Amino acid sequence: MNTVSSTDWLGKIASRLRIPGLILAAIITLIPVYLMVKISVSAPQDILTQYPSFWIHNFTWDHWIRVLNSGNLWGPLKKSLTVATATTVLAVLIAAPAAYVISRLPKHVKWTVVLALFFTRMFPEVSIALPISITFIKWNLLDTYLGLVLAHLIKVLPLITWILVGTFETIPVDLEKAAMVDGASRIEALRKIVVPLSLPGLSVAALFVWLESWNEFTYALYLTLADRTLPLQTYYYVSRGSWFESAAYATILTIPVLFITFLLQRYMKTGYLSGAVKG
Repeated sequence: MNTVSSTDWLGKIASRLRIPGLILAAIITLIPVYLMVKISVSAPQDILTQYPSFWIHNFTWDHWIRVLNSGNLWGPLKKSLTVATATTVLAVLIAAPAAYVISRLPKHVKWTVVLALFFTRMFPEVSIALPISITFIKWNLLDTYLGLVLAHLIKVLPLITWILVGTFETIPVDLEKAAMVDGASRIEALRKIVVPLSLPGLSVAALFVWLESWNEFTYALYLTLADRTLPLQTYYYVSRGSWFESAAYATILTIPVLFITFLLQRYMKTGYLSGAVKG
Protein backbone atom coordinates (compact mmCIF):
# COMPACT_ATOMS: atom_id res chain seq x y z
CA MET A 1 0.00 0.00 0.00
CA ASN A 2 2.81 2.38 0.86
CA THR A 3 4.48 1.64 -2.47
CA VAL A 4 1.26 2.33 -4.38
CA SER A 5 0.68 5.54 -2.44
CA SER A 6 4.25 6.71 -3.13
CA THR A 7 3.85 5.94 -6.82
CA ASP A 8 0.58 7.87 -7.02
CA TRP A 9 2.14 10.77 -5.14
CA LEU A 10 5.14 10.90 -7.47
CA GLY A 11 2.83 10.65 -10.47
CA LYS A 12 0.78 13.62 -9.28
CA ILE A 13 3.92 15.69 -8.74
CA ALA A 14 5.24 14.77 -12.20
CA SER A 15 1.88 15.67 -13.75
CA ARG A 16 1.83 19.07 -12.06
CA LEU A 17 5.44 19.83 -12.97
CA ARG A 18 5.05 18.80 -16.60
CA ILE A 19 3.83 22.13 -17.98
CA PRO A 20 6.22 24.29 -15.91
CA GLY A 21 9.05 21.94 -16.92
CA LEU A 22 8.18 22.27 -20.61
CA ILE A 23 7.98 26.06 -20.29
CA LEU A 24 11.37 26.14 -18.55
CA ALA A 25 12.90 23.91 -21.22
CA ALA A 26 11.47 26.15 -23.97
CA ILE A 27 12.89 29.26 -22.29
CA ILE A 28 16.33 27.68 -21.91
CA THR A 29 16.23 26.64 -25.57
CA LEU A 30 14.99 29.97 -26.93
CA ILE A 31 17.25 32.33 -24.95
CA PRO A 32 20.37 31.63 -27.09
CA VAL A 33 18.28 32.13 -30.24
CA TYR A 34 16.94 35.42 -28.86
CA LEU A 35 20.44 36.62 -27.99
CA MET A 36 21.62 35.79 -31.50
CA VAL A 37 18.77 37.76 -33.07
CA LYS A 38 19.27 40.58 -30.56
CA ILE A 39 22.93 41.01 -31.50
CA SER A 40 22.04 41.01 -35.21
CA VAL A 41 19.60 43.94 -34.81
CA SER A 42 21.23 45.93 -32.00
CA ALA A 43 23.42 49.00 -32.28
CA PRO A 44 27.07 48.44 -31.25
CA GLN A 45 26.72 50.59 -28.12
CA ASP A 46 24.11 48.13 -26.78
CA ILE A 47 26.45 45.13 -27.10
CA LEU A 48 30.00 46.44 -26.76
CA THR A 49 29.60 47.49 -23.16
CA GLN A 50 30.57 46.01 -19.82
CA TYR A 51 27.00 45.18 -18.83
CA PRO A 52 24.87 44.63 -21.99
CA SER A 53 21.13 44.80 -21.51
CA PHE A 54 19.03 41.70 -22.09
CA TRP A 55 16.51 43.72 -24.10
CA ILE A 56 16.85 45.51 -27.43
CA HIS A 57 17.07 49.30 -26.96
CA ASN A 58 18.56 50.69 -30.18
CA PHE A 59 17.07 48.60 -33.00
CA THR A 60 18.87 48.73 -36.35
CA TRP A 61 18.88 46.84 -39.65
CA ASP A 62 22.39 48.07 -40.53
CA HIS A 63 24.09 44.71 -39.93
CA TRP A 64 21.50 42.87 -42.03
CA ILE A 65 21.78 45.43 -44.82
CA ARG A 66 25.57 45.01 -44.92
CA VAL A 67 25.18 41.22 -45.10
CA LEU A 68 22.48 41.36 -47.80
CA ASN A 69 24.49 43.84 -49.89
CA SER A 70 27.88 42.20 -49.37
CA GLY A 71 27.53 39.81 -52.30
CA ASN A 72 28.64 36.96 -50.02
CA LEU A 73 25.20 35.67 -49.01
CA TRP A 74 23.14 34.56 -51.99
CA GLY A 75 25.70 32.17 -53.49
CA PRO A 76 26.30 30.25 -50.24
CA LEU A 77 22.56 30.30 -49.46
CA LYS A 78 21.71 28.87 -52.88
CA LYS A 79 24.39 26.17 -52.58
CA SER A 80 23.31 25.11 -49.08
CA LEU A 81 19.63 24.96 -50.06
CA THR A 82 20.34 23.02 -53.26
CA VAL A 83 22.71 20.52 -51.63
CA ALA A 84 20.47 19.94 -48.59
CA THR A 85 17.34 19.43 -50.71
CA ALA A 86 19.06 17.14 -53.24
CA THR A 87 20.65 15.11 -50.44
CA THR A 88 17.27 14.72 -48.71
CA VAL A 89 15.44 13.56 -51.84
CA LEU A 90 18.16 11.09 -52.85
CA ALA A 91 18.62 9.78 -49.30
CA VAL A 92 14.91 9.02 -48.84
CA LEU A 93 14.64 7.43 -52.30
CA ILE A 94 17.64 5.19 -51.57
CA ALA A 95 17.07 4.43 -47.88
CA ALA A 96 13.30 3.84 -47.91
CA PRO A 97 13.28 0.76 -50.19
CA ALA A 98 16.37 -0.63 -48.44
CA ALA A 99 14.83 -0.12 -45.00
CA TYR A 100 11.57 -1.75 -46.09
CA VAL A 101 13.40 -4.84 -47.31
CA ILE A 102 15.50 -5.01 -44.11
CA SER A 103 12.37 -4.68 -41.94
CA ARG A 104 10.84 -7.75 -43.61
CA LEU A 105 13.93 -9.96 -43.17
CA PRO A 106 14.08 -12.69 -40.49
CA LYS A 107 14.82 -11.20 -37.10
CA HIS A 108 18.40 -12.46 -36.70
CA VAL A 109 19.34 -11.35 -40.22
CA LYS A 110 17.64 -7.99 -39.77
CA TRP A 111 19.53 -7.08 -36.61
CA THR A 112 22.81 -8.21 -38.14
CA VAL A 113 22.26 -5.76 -40.98
CA VAL A 114 21.22 -2.98 -38.58
CA LEU A 115 24.35 -3.52 -36.48
CA ALA A 116 26.43 -3.40 -39.65
CA LEU A 117 24.87 -0.02 -40.46
CA PHE A 118 25.77 1.26 -37.00
CA PHE A 119 29.31 -0.07 -37.40
CA THR A 120 29.87 2.33 -40.31
CA ARG A 121 29.21 5.27 -37.94
CA MET A 122 31.63 4.16 -35.20
CA PHE A 123 34.61 5.99 -36.67
CA PRO A 124 35.39 9.70 -36.10
CA GLU A 125 33.96 11.90 -38.84
CA VAL A 126 37.32 13.49 -39.69
CA SER A 127 39.01 10.12 -40.19
CA ILE A 128 36.35 9.24 -42.78
CA ALA A 129 36.00 12.67 -44.37
CA LEU A 130 39.67 13.15 -45.21
CA PRO A 131 40.20 10.05 -47.43
CA ILE A 132 36.77 10.50 -49.00
CA SER A 133 37.56 14.12 -49.81
CA ILE A 134 40.92 13.14 -51.34
CA THR A 135 39.14 10.60 -53.54
CA PHE A 136 36.52 13.15 -54.58
CA ILE A 137 39.22 15.67 -55.46
CA LYS A 138 40.82 13.05 -57.74
CA TRP A 139 37.40 12.65 -59.37
CA ASN A 140 37.25 16.43 -60.04
CA LEU A 141 34.38 16.90 -57.56
CA LEU A 142 36.04 19.78 -55.72
CA ASP A 143 33.77 22.85 -55.47
CA THR A 144 30.83 21.02 -57.04
CA TYR A 145 27.30 20.42 -55.84
CA LEU A 146 27.54 16.72 -56.75
CA GLY A 147 30.62 16.22 -54.57
CA LEU A 148 28.92 17.61 -51.48
CA VAL A 149 25.69 15.68 -52.12
CA LEU A 150 27.59 12.38 -52.42
CA ALA A 151 29.65 13.15 -49.32
CA HIS A 152 26.54 13.99 -47.30
CA LEU A 153 24.85 10.78 -48.46
CA ILE A 154 27.76 8.75 -47.08
CA LYS A 155 27.18 10.43 -43.72
CA VAL A 156 23.39 10.19 -43.43
CA LEU A 157 22.32 7.01 -45.22
CA PRO A 158 23.14 4.53 -42.40
CA LEU A 159 21.27 6.56 -39.77
CA ILE A 160 18.11 7.24 -41.74
CA THR A 161 18.00 3.63 -42.91
CA TRP A 162 17.93 2.64 -39.23
CA ILE A 163 15.16 5.19 -38.57
CA LEU A 164 13.08 3.84 -41.44
CA VAL A 165 13.61 0.20 -40.47
CA GLY A 166 11.89 1.01 -37.19
CA THR A 167 9.13 2.80 -39.09
CA PHE A 168 8.36 -0.08 -41.45
CA GLU A 169 8.47 -2.58 -38.59
CA THR A 170 5.41 -0.91 -37.05
CA ILE A 171 3.36 -1.53 -40.21
CA PRO A 172 1.74 -4.98 -39.97
CA VAL A 173 2.41 -7.33 -42.86
CA ASP A 174 -1.26 -8.40 -42.58
CA LEU A 175 -2.32 -5.04 -44.04
CA GLU A 176 -0.29 -5.66 -47.19
CA LYS A 177 -1.61 -9.23 -47.46
CA ALA A 178 -5.20 -8.01 -47.06
CA ALA A 179 -4.69 -5.46 -49.84
CA MET A 180 -3.28 -8.13 -52.16
CA VAL A 181 -6.16 -10.48 -51.32
CA ASP A 182 -8.49 -7.68 -52.42
CA GLY A 183 -6.75 -7.60 -55.81
CA ALA A 184 -3.96 -5.08 -55.32
CA SER A 185 -0.54 -5.82 -56.77
CA ARG A 186 2.61 -5.72 -54.65
CA ILE A 187 3.45 -2.23 -55.91
CA GLU A 188 -0.11 -0.99 -55.29
CA ALA A 189 -0.03 -2.38 -51.75
CA LEU A 190 3.20 -0.51 -51.11
CA ARG A 191 1.88 2.70 -52.65
CA LYS A 192 -1.57 2.67 -51.06
CA ILE A 193 -0.85 1.03 -47.70
CA VAL A 194 2.83 1.19 -46.71
CA VAL A 195 3.75 4.66 -47.97
CA PRO A 196 0.81 6.53 -46.35
CA LEU A 197 1.32 4.72 -43.04
CA SER A 198 5.06 5.41 -43.10
CA LEU A 199 4.70 9.18 -43.66
CA PRO A 200 5.57 10.11 -40.03
CA GLY A 201 8.81 8.12 -40.18
CA LEU A 202 9.62 9.37 -43.67
CA SER A 203 9.08 12.95 -42.49
CA VAL A 204 11.37 12.46 -39.50
CA ALA A 205 14.03 10.90 -41.74
CA ALA A 206 13.72 13.70 -44.32
CA LEU A 207 13.96 16.37 -41.62
CA PHE A 208 16.99 14.67 -40.08
CA VAL A 209 18.78 14.44 -43.44
CA TRP A 210 17.96 18.03 -44.40
CA LEU A 211 19.21 19.41 -41.09
CA GLU A 212 22.38 17.29 -41.19
CA SER A 213 23.15 18.42 -44.74
CA TRP A 214 22.21 22.05 -44.08
CA ASN A 215 24.48 22.29 -41.02
CA GLU A 216 27.30 20.07 -42.33
CA PHE A 217 30.73 21.67 -42.01
CA THR A 218 33.55 19.11 -42.34
CA TYR A 219 32.98 18.01 -45.94
CA ALA A 220 32.18 21.60 -46.93
CA LEU A 221 35.55 22.65 -45.55
CA TYR A 222 37.45 19.90 -47.37
CA LEU A 223 35.59 20.06 -50.69
CA THR A 224 35.18 23.83 -51.04
CA LEU A 225 37.62 26.46 -52.26
CA ALA A 226 35.57 29.37 -53.59
CA ASP A 227 31.91 28.33 -53.75
CA ARG A 228 31.18 28.13 -50.00
CA THR A 229 28.13 26.84 -48.21
CA LEU A 230 26.29 29.09 -45.75
CA PRO A 231 27.67 27.39 -42.57
CA LEU A 232 31.18 27.76 -43.98
CA GLN A 233 30.53 31.40 -44.85
CA THR A 234 29.24 32.01 -41.31
CA TYR A 235 32.38 30.39 -39.92
CA TYR A 236 34.62 32.75 -41.89
CA TYR A 237 32.73 35.75 -40.51
CA VAL A 238 32.96 34.39 -36.97
CA SER A 239 36.70 33.77 -37.35
CA ARG A 240 37.13 37.36 -38.52
CA GLY A 241 35.54 38.60 -35.29
CA SER A 242 32.59 40.43 -36.88
CA TRP A 243 30.04 39.77 -34.14
CA PHE A 244 27.11 41.63 -35.62
CA GLU A 245 27.39 40.29 -39.17
CA SER A 246 28.09 36.80 -37.78
CA ALA A 247 24.86 37.02 -35.77
CA ALA A 248 22.98 38.13 -38.89
CA TYR A 249 24.41 35.19 -40.86
CA ALA A 250 23.55 32.77 -38.05
CA THR A 251 19.99 34.10 -37.93
CA ILE A 252 19.62 33.68 -41.69
CA LEU A 253 21.01 30.15 -41.27
CA THR A 254 18.21 29.41 -38.78
CA ILE A 255 15.26 30.71 -40.83
CA PRO A 256 15.14 27.84 -43.40
CA VAL A 257 15.37 25.34 -40.51
CA LEU A 258 12.22 26.79 -38.97
CA PHE A 259 10.46 26.76 -42.34
CA ILE A 260 11.35 23.13 -43.14
CA THR A 261 10.42 21.99 -39.64
CA PHE A 262 7.05 23.74 -39.91
CA LEU A 263 6.50 22.25 -43.38
CA LEU A 264 7.15 18.65 -42.27
CA GLN A 265 5.67 18.70 -38.76
CA ARG A 266 2.10 18.15 -40.01
CA TYR A 267 3.15 14.68 -41.21
CA MET A 268 4.71 13.77 -37.86
CA LYS A 269 1.57 12.37 -36.28
CA THR A 270 1.12 9.19 -34.34
CA GLY A 271 -1.88 6.89 -34.24
CA TYR A 272 -2.02 6.02 -37.94
CA LEU A 273 -2.22 2.32 -37.07
CA SER A 274 -4.68 2.67 -34.23
CA GLY A 275 -7.33 -0.01 -34.79
CA ALA A 276 -5.91 -1.01 -38.16
CA VAL A 277 -5.45 -4.65 -37.16
CA LYS A 278 -7.68 -6.48 -34.70
CA GLY A 279 -7.64 -10.03 -33.42
